[in-house]
Amino acid sequence: MPRGIVAREFGGPGVLVAEDVPDREPGPAEVLVRVHAAGVNPADTYIRTGEYSFFKPSVPYTPGFDAAGVLEAVGSEVSNLQYGDRVFVAALGLASSGSYAQQVVCDAAAVHPLPDRLSFHQGAGLGIPWTTAYRALFQRGNLQPGETVLIHGASGGVGNPAVQLAIAAGATVIGTAGSEEGLELVRSLGAHHVLNHRSAGNLDSVPTLTGGRGIDLVVEMLASQNLEADAELLAPRGRIVVVGSRGSLTFTPRVLMVREADVRGTALWNMTPAERKQAQSAINQFSADTGPATATATVFPLDDAAKAHEHLMSQAALGKCLLDCT
Repeated sequence: MPRGIVAREFGGPGVLVAEDVPDREPGPAEVLVRVHAAGVNPADTYIRTGEYSFFKPSVPYTPGFDAAGVLEAVGSEVSNLQYGDRVFVAALGLASSGSYAQQVVCDAAAVHPLPDRLSFHQGAGLGIPWTTAYRALFQRGNLQPGETVLIHGASGGVGNPAVQLAIAAGATVIGTAGSEEGLELVRSLGAHHVLNHRSAGNLDSVPTLTGGRGIDLVVEMLASQNLEADAELLAPRGRIVVVGSRGSLTFTPRVLMVREADVRGTALWNMTPAERKQAQSAINQFSADTGPATATATVFPLDDAAKAHEHLMSQAALGKCLLDCT
């Protein structure tokens, strides 16, 4: 029997238990994927608590929306996919049995061809992280060629693709990270400037780096800590897109008024079908033409999903977090 992670209650990482699960069969508009690798995302950890405002599954459930593997079966209504195809799964917002498993059944619309030159580990990171990065930069941030973007946490799961997409779009990228390893990773992705966000005064050089103009777009992973400092760095009519926050803060609205600047939130759960299609098409095109850089990933065995959740939310997390499901 295949293995899968089953959460029979909400709570801490310990509720994620590996079990033998029955073989699955796809419905008419579904496919069955033999999973080689599954992506572990921050949203998975929030959902596990049962207190996530965007999504609360019925228990028991198998977590996970992202995966990569090989098609083992296709439903009778599926004509664009076939047995043996290498694919990646990006199932947020679509029907799925959960990707933390050796098999996943999902809506055929969640499945996309995985280019031969990309590994299953790379493919398992193409769902939530790349869609979040694309939405933050373009659908919410309206990034234009020639603009300057500051990407906080550029060494992380979302920051990593954000750097690559922004560079491909012709932007100047300033990326931050919190360790020497992280800084080197951001440099390797091609960021034009790299700053250590754990150093005092780490943003003091931004005016010089931008020729005094300021930042056009900030992709913010921890707004509760950085929002006002971000706003003070903005160019006229600059934008901040909030991807993540872990609390509240005191903020001075006049900082925005002076610059006629915007603060915009984003969450993939709010995407329209048209926005989802646009983002996925762009990601597929990037994967086919350029391909994601081979970047740092921390890989855990499927049975150690609880440890993966603990790691992901720790300060040690760098790059993508994955489960090996082979």
